[in-house]
Amino acid sequence: MLDRPGSSAQRSPRVVVVGAGFAGLEVGKRLRHAAAQLTVIDRRNYMLFQPLLYQVATAALSPADIAAPIRSLISGNNTEILLDEVVGVEAERSVVQTGGGREIPFDYLVIATGSQYNYFGKDEWAAFAPSPKSLDDALEIRRRVLLAFEAAEMCNDTREQRALLTVVIVGAGPTGTEIAGAIAEMARFTLLRDFRNINPASARIILMEAGPGILAGFSPKLGAYAQNALGKLGVEVCVNSKIEHIDGRGVVVHGERIEARLVIWAAGVKATPAAAWLKVAANSQGMVEVNPDFSLPGHPNIFVIGDAALVRTADRTPLPGLAAVAKQEGAYVGNLIRCRLSGEPQPTFRYRDYGTMAIIGRSSAVADLRGFKLKGTLAWLLWGFVHLYFLVGFRNRLFVLINWFWSWLTYKRGARLITGQLPNRRFASVQTPQGNSR
Repeated sequence: MLDRPGSSAQRSPRVVVVGAGFAGLEVGKRLRHAAAQLTVIDRRNYMLFQPLLYQVATAALSPADIAAPIRSLISGNNTEILLDEVVGVEAERSVVQTGGGREIPFDYLVIATGSQYNYFGKDEWAAFAPSPKSLDDALEIRRRVLLAFEAAEMCNDTREQRALLTVVIVGAGPTGTEIAGAIAEMARFTLLRDFRNINPASARIILMEAGPGILAGFSPKLGAYAQNALGKLGVEVCVNSKIEHIDGRGVVVHGERIEARLVIWAAGVKATPAAAWLKVAANSQGMVEVNPDFSLPGHPNIFVIGDAALVRTADRTPLPGLAAVAKQEGAYVGNLIRCRLSGEPQPTFRYRDYGTMAIIGRSSAVADLRGFKLKGTLAWLLWGFVHLYFLVGFRNRLFVLINWFWSWLTYKRGARLITGQLPNRRFASVQTPQGNSR
Protein backbone atom coordinates (compact mmCIF):
# COMPACT_ATOMS: atom_id res chain seq x y z
CA MET A 1 0.00 0.00 0.00
CA LEU A 2 1.36 3.40 -0.97
CA ASP A 3 0.75 5.86 1.86
CA ARG A 4 0.74 9.12 -0.10
CA PRO A 5 -1.65 11.75 1.32
CA GLY A 6 -2.58 13.84 -1.69
CA SER A 7 -0.74 14.80 -4.84
CA SER A 8 2.75 16.25 -4.78
CA ALA A 9 1.34 19.54 -6.14
CA GLN A 10 -0.92 19.96 -3.13
CA ARG A 11 0.98 18.50 -0.21
CA SER A 12 3.75 20.00 1.89
CA PRO A 13 7.23 18.44 1.82
CA ARG A 14 7.34 15.30 3.91
CA VAL A 15 10.14 14.60 6.39
CA VAL A 16 10.37 11.02 7.64
CA VAL A 17 12.45 10.33 10.76
CA VAL A 18 13.26 6.68 11.49
CA GLY A 19 14.09 6.20 15.17
CA ALA A 20 13.15 8.36 18.16
CA GLY A 21 16.24 8.06 20.29
CA PHE A 22 18.46 10.99 21.25
CA ALA A 23 19.22 11.96 17.64
CA GLY A 24 15.78 11.38 16.14
CA LEU A 25 14.05 13.16 18.99
CA GLU A 26 16.13 16.30 18.42
CA VAL A 27 15.23 16.28 14.72
CA GLY A 28 11.55 15.94 15.56
CA LYS A 29 11.62 18.76 18.10
CA ARG A 30 13.02 21.18 15.53
CA LEU A 31 10.57 20.23 12.78
CA ARG A 32 7.30 19.74 14.67
CA HIS A 33 6.16 23.26 13.73
CA ALA A 34 7.98 23.53 10.38
CA ALA A 35 6.27 24.00 7.02
CA ALA A 36 6.37 20.27 6.33
CA GLN A 37 4.66 17.03 7.20
CA LEU A 38 6.66 15.23 9.89
CA THR A 39 6.42 11.45 10.24
CA VAL A 40 8.34 9.71 13.03
CA ILE A 41 8.61 5.91 12.87
CA ASP A 42 9.78 3.78 15.77
CA ARG A 43 9.17 0.16 16.69
CA ARG A 44 8.57 1.21 20.29
CA ASN A 45 6.24 3.88 21.61
CA TYR A 46 8.76 5.34 24.05
CA MET A 47 12.06 7.17 24.04
CA LEU A 48 14.61 5.39 26.25
CA PHE A 49 17.38 7.09 28.22
CA GLN A 50 19.98 4.41 27.57
CA PRO A 51 22.80 5.76 29.80
CA LEU A 52 20.76 4.71 32.85
CA LEU A 53 19.55 1.41 31.43
CA TYR A 54 22.09 -0.48 33.51
CA GLN A 55 20.36 0.84 36.65
CA VAL A 56 17.14 -0.87 35.56
CA ALA A 57 19.18 -4.04 34.97
CA THR A 58 20.58 -3.82 38.51
CA ALA A 59 17.26 -2.99 40.25
CA ALA A 60 18.11 0.61 41.12
CA LEU A 61 15.42 2.17 38.90
CA SER A 62 12.13 1.11 37.34
CA PRO A 63 11.59 1.17 33.55
CA ALA A 64 9.19 4.13 33.71
CA ASP A 65 11.90 6.22 35.40
CA ILE A 66 14.07 6.32 32.28
CA ALA A 67 11.51 6.23 29.47
CA ALA A 68 8.81 8.56 28.16
CA PRO A 69 6.12 8.13 25.46
CA ILE A 70 7.23 9.49 22.09
CA ARG A 71 3.82 11.07 21.49
CA SER A 72 4.27 13.24 24.58
CA LEU A 73 7.72 14.40 23.43
CA ILE A 74 7.07 15.23 19.78
CA SER A 75 3.70 16.83 19.12
CA GLY A 76 2.47 19.34 16.56
CA ASN A 77 -0.24 19.89 13.98
CA ASN A 78 2.14 18.64 11.28
CA THR A 79 3.30 15.54 13.16
CA GLU A 80 2.33 11.88 13.03
CA ILE A 81 3.90 9.06 15.04
CA LEU A 82 3.86 5.53 13.62
CA LEU A 83 4.49 2.44 15.74
CA ASP A 84 6.09 0.33 13.04
CA GLU A 85 9.43 -1.13 11.98
CA VAL A 86 11.34 -0.07 8.89
CA VAL A 87 12.54 -2.98 6.75
CA GLY A 88 13.86 -1.16 3.69
CA VAL A 89 14.44 2.11 1.85
CA GLU A 90 14.10 2.70 -1.89
CA ALA A 91 16.23 5.80 -2.34
CA GLU A 92 15.45 6.25 -6.02
CA ARG A 93 11.69 6.15 -5.43
CA SER A 94 12.02 8.12 -2.14
CA VAL A 95 9.99 5.53 -0.27
CA VAL A 96 10.41 3.90 3.15
CA GLN A 97 9.08 0.35 3.52
CA THR A 98 7.80 -0.90 6.88
CA GLY A 99 7.06 -4.29 8.37
CA GLY A 100 3.40 -3.37 8.47
CA GLY A 101 3.29 -3.42 4.66
CA ARG A 102 3.27 0.35 4.25
CA GLU A 103 5.24 2.39 1.75
CA ILE A 104 5.80 5.88 3.10
CA PRO A 105 7.05 8.52 0.64
CA PHE A 106 9.51 11.19 1.72
CA ASP A 107 11.09 14.38 0.51
CA TYR A 108 13.65 14.21 3.32
CA LEU A 109 14.63 11.07 5.21
CA VAL A 110 16.55 10.96 8.50
CA ILE A 111 17.77 7.57 9.73
CA ALA A 112 18.55 7.65 13.44
CA THR A 113 18.20 4.01 14.42
CA GLY A 114 21.11 3.78 16.82
CA SER A 115 23.11 0.64 17.54
CA GLN A 116 22.89 -2.85 18.96
CA TYR A 117 25.40 -4.99 20.82
CA ASN A 118 27.97 -6.78 18.70
CA TYR A 119 28.71 -10.43 19.45
CA PHE A 120 31.43 -10.44 16.78
CA GLY A 121 29.96 -13.26 14.72
CA LYS A 122 28.89 -15.33 17.74
CA ASP A 123 25.22 -14.35 17.82
CA GLU A 124 24.33 -17.66 19.49
CA TRP A 125 25.98 -16.29 22.64
CA ALA A 126 23.13 -13.78 23.02
CA ALA A 127 20.90 -16.50 24.52
CA PHE A 128 23.38 -17.03 27.37
CA ALA A 129 24.77 -13.49 27.74
CA PRO A 130 22.08 -10.79 27.36
CA SER A 131 23.19 -7.24 26.63
CA PRO A 132 21.64 -4.08 28.13
CA LYS A 133 20.37 -2.28 25.02
CA SER A 134 16.58 -2.20 25.48
CA LEU A 135 14.12 -2.21 28.38
CA ASP A 136 13.33 -5.85 27.64
CA ASP A 137 17.04 -6.67 27.84
CA ALA A 138 17.44 -4.78 31.11
CA LEU A 139 14.46 -6.53 32.69
CA GLU A 140 15.79 -9.91 31.55
CA ILE A 141 19.18 -9.14 33.13
CA ARG A 142 17.50 -7.98 36.35
CA ARG A 143 15.47 -11.17 36.34
CA ARG A 144 18.53 -13.36 35.91
CA VAL A 145 20.54 -11.49 38.57
CA LEU A 146 17.82 -11.83 41.20
CA LEU A 147 16.97 -15.42 40.21
CA ALA A 148 20.61 -16.41 40.66
CA PHE A 149 20.53 -15.39 44.32
CA GLU A 150 17.14 -17.04 44.85
CA ALA A 151 18.35 -20.28 43.24
CA ALA A 152 21.52 -20.24 45.33
CA GLU A 153 19.42 -19.86 48.48
CA MET A 154 17.65 -23.16 47.68
CA CYS A 155 20.68 -25.04 46.36
CA ASN A 156 22.30 -27.77 48.48
CA ASP A 157 25.15 -28.45 46.07
CA THR A 158 28.10 -26.29 47.14
CA ARG A 159 29.70 -26.27 43.69
CA GLU A 160 26.46 -25.33 41.92
CA GLN A 161 25.75 -22.69 44.56
CA ARG A 162 29.13 -21.15 43.88
CA ALA A 163 28.43 -21.09 40.14
CA LEU A 164 25.07 -19.41 40.78
CA LEU A 165 26.84 -16.72 42.79
CA THR A 166 29.40 -16.06 40.06
CA VAL A 167 28.67 -13.24 37.60
CA VAL A 168 30.81 -12.57 34.52
CA ILE A 169 30.53 -9.20 32.76
CA VAL A 170 32.16 -9.21 29.31
CA GLY A 171 33.56 -5.83 28.27
CA ALA A 172 35.06 -3.16 30.53
CA GLY A 173 33.90 0.00 28.81
CA PRO A 174 31.65 2.43 30.72
CA THR A 175 28.61 0.11 30.59
CA GLY A 176 30.45 -3.00 31.74
CA THR A 177 32.25 -1.08 34.47
CA GLU A 178 29.02 0.47 35.73
CA ILE A 179 27.19 -2.88 35.75
CA ALA A 180 30.02 -4.60 37.62
CA GLY A 181 30.09 -1.90 40.30
CA ALA A 182 26.29 -1.87 40.64
CA ILE A 183 25.95 -5.65 41.02
CA ALA A 184 28.82 -5.73 43.52
CA GLU A 185 27.18 -3.01 45.61
CA MET A 186 23.81 -4.75 45.46
CA ALA A 187 25.32 -8.06 46.58
CA ARG A 188 27.39 -6.59 49.38
CA PHE A 189 24.93 -4.08 50.79
CA THR A 190 21.36 -4.31 49.46
CA LEU A 191 20.91 -8.09 49.59
CA LEU A 192 23.08 -8.74 52.63
CA ARG A 193 20.16 -9.20 55.06
CA ASP A 194 17.68 -10.70 52.59
CA PHE A 195 18.86 -14.33 52.65
CA ARG A 196 19.35 -16.95 55.33
CA ASN A 197 21.26 -19.80 53.68
CA ILE A 198 23.74 -17.80 51.60
CA ASN A 199 25.95 -14.78 52.09
CA PRO A 200 25.29 -12.49 49.07
CA ALA A 201 28.50 -10.60 49.83
CA SER A 202 30.44 -13.74 48.87
CA ALA A 203 29.24 -13.43 45.26
CA ARG A 204 32.08 -13.44 42.77
CA ILE A 205 31.83 -10.57 40.26
CA ILE A 206 34.28 -10.86 37.35
CA LEU A 207 34.82 -8.09 34.80
CA MET A 208 36.44 -9.44 31.62
CA GLU A 209 38.26 -7.19 29.14
CA ALA A 210 40.02 -8.33 25.97
CA GLY A 211 42.22 -5.22 25.90
CA PRO A 212 45.09 -4.23 28.17
CA GLY A 213 43.03 -2.00 30.46
CA ILE A 214 39.51 -0.96 31.40
CA LEU A 215 37.75 2.21 30.22
CA ALA A 216 39.88 2.40 27.10
CA GLY A 217 38.44 5.80 26.12
CA PHE A 218 39.73 7.40 29.33
CA SER A 219 43.25 8.30 30.37
CA PRO A 220 45.34 5.45 31.87
CA LYS A 221 45.30 7.29 35.22
CA LEU A 222 41.50 7.35 35.36
CA GLY A 223 41.37 3.73 34.19
CA ALA A 224 43.72 2.71 37.01
CA TYR A 225 41.60 4.61 39.53
CA ALA A 226 38.44 2.87 38.28
CA GLN A 227 40.09 -0.55 38.50
CA ASN A 228 41.23 0.15 42.04
CA ALA A 229 37.73 1.35 43.02
CA LEU A 230 36.19 -1.81 41.58
CA GLY A 231 38.71 -3.88 43.50
CA LYS A 232 37.56 -2.26 46.75
CA LEU A 233 34.03 -3.41 45.92
CA GLY A 234 35.30 -6.95 45.45
CA VAL A 235 35.15 -7.01 41.65
CA GLU A 236 37.79 -9.15 39.95
CA VAL A 237 39.10 -7.30 36.89
CA CYS A 238 40.69 -9.52 34.24
CA VAL A 239 42.38 -7.67 31.36
CA ASN A 240 43.89 -9.26 28.23
CA SER A 241 41.17 -11.89 28.63
CA LYS A 242 39.32 -12.60 25.41
CA ILE A 243 36.19 -14.71 25.71
CA GLU A 244 36.49 -17.91 23.65
CA HIS A 245 33.14 -19.53 24.37
CA ILE A 246 29.89 -18.88 26.25
CA ASP A 247 27.18 -21.39 27.10
CA GLY A 248 24.61 -22.05 29.79
CA ARG A 249 27.30 -23.22 32.22
CA GLY A 250 29.68 -20.27 31.99
CA VAL A 251 32.54 -18.95 29.85
CA VAL A 252 35.87 -20.17 28.54
CA VAL A 253 38.88 -17.83 28.72
CA HIS A 254 42.47 -18.80 27.84
CA GLY A 255 41.25 -22.40 27.51
CA GLU A 256 39.97 -22.38 31.08
CA ARG A 257 36.30 -22.69 32.00
CA ILE A 258 34.76 -20.37 34.57
CA GLU A 259 31.56 -21.82 35.97
CA ALA A 260 29.07 -18.95 36.04
CA ARG A 261 25.32 -19.16 35.69
CA LEU A 262 25.04 -15.45 34.90
CA VAL A 263 26.93 -13.79 32.04
CA ILE A 264 26.26 -10.22 30.83
CA TRP A 265 27.57 -8.92 27.51
CA ALA A 266 28.83 -5.33 27.28
CA ALA A 267 31.64 -5.75 24.78
CA GLY A 268 30.97 -3.38 21.93
CA VAL A 269 28.23 -2.28 19.58
CA LYS A 270 27.41 -2.25 15.89
CA ALA A 271 24.99 -0.10 13.94
CA THR A 272 21.48 -1.22 13.13
CA PRO A 273 21.05 -2.27 9.46
CA ALA A 274 20.80 1.21 7.94
CA ALA A 275 23.49 0.35 5.38
CA ALA A 276 21.53 -2.69 4.18
CA TRP A 277 18.37 -0.61 3.80
CA LEU A 278 20.22 2.01 1.77
CA LYS A 279 22.25 -0.58 -0.19
CA VAL A 280 25.55 1.15 0.59
CA ALA A 281 28.86 0.02 2.03
CA ALA A 282 29.45 0.09 5.77
CA ASN A 283 32.50 -0.20 8.02
CA SER A 284 33.18 -3.19 10.29
CA GLN A 285 30.73 -1.80 12.88
CA GLY A 286 27.97 -1.43 10.30
CA MET A 287 28.20 2.38 10.23
CA VAL A 288 27.46 4.40 7.09
CA GLU A 289 30.06 7.02 6.13
CA VAL A 290 28.29 10.30 5.41
CA ASN A 291 29.12 13.80 4.22
CA PRO A 292 30.02 16.56 6.74
CA ASP A 293 26.33 17.59 6.79
CA PHE A 294 25.34 13.93 7.52
CA SER A 295 23.78 13.45 4.08
CA LEU A 296 24.30 10.22 2.19
CA PRO A 297 26.76 10.66 -0.71
CA GLY A 298 24.72 11.10 -3.88
CA HIS A 299 21.49 11.67 -1.95
CA PRO A 300 21.40 15.16 -0.38
CA ASN A 301 17.88 14.56 0.99
CA ILE A 302 18.79 11.41 2.96
CA PHE A 303 20.60 11.79 6.29
CA VAL A 304 22.10 9.23 8.66
CA ILE A 305 22.83 10.38 12.22
CA GLY A 306 23.63 8.99 15.64
CA ASP A 307 25.32 5.61 16.17
CA ALA A 308 24.48 4.51 12.62
CA ALA A 309 26.60 7.30 11.07
CA LEU A 310 30.34 7.44 10.54
CA VAL A 311 31.33 11.10 10.40
CA ARG A 312 34.78 12.48 11.03
CA THR A 313 36.07 15.65 12.65
CA ALA A 314 38.55 17.99 10.94
CA ASP A 315 41.46 15.76 12.02
CA ARG A 316 39.67 12.67 10.58
CA THR A 317 38.78 11.29 14.01
CA PRO A 318 35.37 9.54 14.02
CA LEU A 319 32.80 11.08 16.34
CA PRO A 320 32.12 8.87 19.38
CA GLY A 321 28.82 7.08 19.87
CA LEU A 322 27.62 9.09 22.85
CA ALA A 323 24.24 10.56 23.76
CA ALA A 324 25.61 14.11 23.72
CA VAL A 325 27.00 13.58 20.22
CA ALA A 326 23.71 12.14 18.94
CA LYS A 327 21.81 15.12 20.34
CA GLN A 328 24.16 17.56 18.58
CA GLU A 329 23.79 15.71 15.29
CA GLY A 330 20.01 15.57 15.57
CA ALA A 331 19.73 19.26 16.42
CA TYR A 332 21.96 20.17 13.48
CA VAL A 333 20.12 18.07 10.89
CA GLY A 334 16.75 19.29 12.15
CA ASN A 335 17.86 22.91 11.76
CA LEU A 336 19.45 22.14 8.38
CA ILE A 337 16.22 20.72 6.96
CA ARG A 338 14.25 23.62 8.42
CA CYS A 339 16.61 26.07 6.68
CA ARG A 340 16.24 24.24 3.38
CA LEU A 341 12.46 24.35 3.66
CA SER A 342 12.46 28.10 4.33
CA GLY A 343 15.27 28.99 1.94
CA GLU A 344 17.53 30.32 4.69
CA PRO A 345 21.34 29.93 4.68
CA GLN A 346 22.33 26.43 5.78
CA PRO A 347 24.45 26.08 8.94
CA THR A 348 27.77 24.22 9.22
CA PHE A 349 28.08 21.46 11.80
CA ARG A 350 30.45 22.21 14.67
CA TYR A 351 31.06 19.39 17.09
CA ARG A 352 31.51 20.26 20.75
CA ASP A 353 33.32 17.65 22.82
CA TYR A 354 31.73 17.61 26.28
CA GLY A 355 33.82 14.67 27.46
CA THR A 356 32.94 11.26 28.90
CA MET A 357 32.04 9.96 32.34
CA ALA A 358 31.53 6.63 34.07
CA ILE A 359 30.27 5.82 37.54
CA ILE A 360 31.96 3.04 39.48
CA GLY A 361 30.02 2.80 42.69
CA ARG A 362 28.81 4.73 45.68
CA SER A 363 30.38 8.22 45.63
CA SER A 364 32.92 7.12 43.03
CA ALA A 365 33.20 7.99 39.33
CA VAL A 366 35.65 9.18 36.67
CA ALA A 367 35.21 12.04 34.22
CA ASP A 368 37.30 13.31 31.32
CA LEU A 369 35.86 16.69 30.39
CA ARG A 370 37.69 18.46 27.57
CA GLY A 371 41.06 17.94 29.22
CA PHE A 372 39.86 18.21 32.83
CA LYS A 373 40.21 14.84 34.50
CA LEU A 374 38.14 14.26 37.63
CA LYS A 375 37.68 11.27 39.90
CA GLY A 376 36.02 10.35 43.16
CA THR A 377 33.12 12.16 44.80
CA LEU A 378 33.30 15.31 42.67
CA ALA A 379 33.12 13.26 39.46
CA TRP A 380 30.26 11.22 40.96
CA LEU A 381 28.24 14.37 41.77
CA LEU A 382 28.91 15.78 38.31
CA TRP A 383 27.88 12.48 36.70
CA GLY A 384 24.57 12.62 38.60
CA PHE A 385 23.89 16.24 37.66
CA VAL A 386 24.60 15.65 33.96
CA HIS A 387 22.42 12.56 33.75
CA LEU A 388 19.54 14.28 35.52
CA TYR A 389 19.87 17.19 33.12
CA PHE A 390 19.72 14.96 30.03
CA LEU A 391 16.79 12.90 31.32
CA VAL A 392 13.56 13.62 29.46
CA GLY A 393 10.73 15.05 31.52
CA PHE A 394 10.41 16.66 34.95
CA ARG A 395 8.65 13.61 36.38
CA ASN A 396 11.54 11.31 35.44
CA ARG A 397 14.12 13.70 36.85
CA LEU A 398 12.23 13.96 40.15
CA PHE A 399 11.69 10.22 40.55
CA VAL A 400 15.26 9.33 39.65
CA LEU A 401 16.63 11.94 42.07
CA ILE A 402 14.42 10.57 44.89
CA ASN A 403 15.44 6.98 44.12
CA TRP A 404 19.11 7.88 44.01
CA PHE A 405 18.94 9.75 47.32
CA TRP A 406 17.04 6.90 48.98
CA SER A 407 19.49 4.31 47.69
CA TRP A 408 22.47 6.39 48.79
CA LEU A 409 20.96 6.88 52.25
CA THR A 410 19.77 3.32 52.89
CA TYR A 411 21.68 1.10 50.41
CA LYS A 412 18.27 -0.24 49.32
CA ARG A 413 17.03 -0.82 45.77
CA GLY A 414 13.29 -0.76 45.43
CA ALA A 415 12.94 -2.37 41.98
CA ARG A 416 13.97 -5.91 43.02
CA LEU A 417 11.10 -7.60 41.19
CA ILE A 418 11.39 -10.92 39.36
CA THR A 419 9.03 -10.89 36.39
CA GLY A 420 8.25 -13.49 33.75
CA GLN A 421 7.86 -17.24 34.09
CA LEU A 422 9.91 -18.82 36.86
CA PRO A 423 12.21 -21.70 35.88
CA ASN A 424 11.75 -25.22 37.16
CA ARG A 425 12.93 -25.04 40.76
CA ARG A 426 14.37 -28.56 40.69
CA PHE A 427 17.08 -27.46 38.30
CA ALA A 428 17.69 -24.05 39.94
CA SER A 429 18.44 -22.52 36.54
CA VAL A 430 18.47 -18.80 35.75
CA GLN A 431 18.34 -19.41 31.99
CA THR A 432 15.09 -19.34 30.04
CA PRO A 433 14.26 -21.67 27.15
CA GLN A 434 14.05 -18.70 24.80
CA GLY A 435 17.24 -17.11 26.11
CA ASN A 436 17.53 -13.35 25.82
CA SER A 437 14.29 -11.45 25.19
CA ARG A 438 15.97 -9.73 22.27
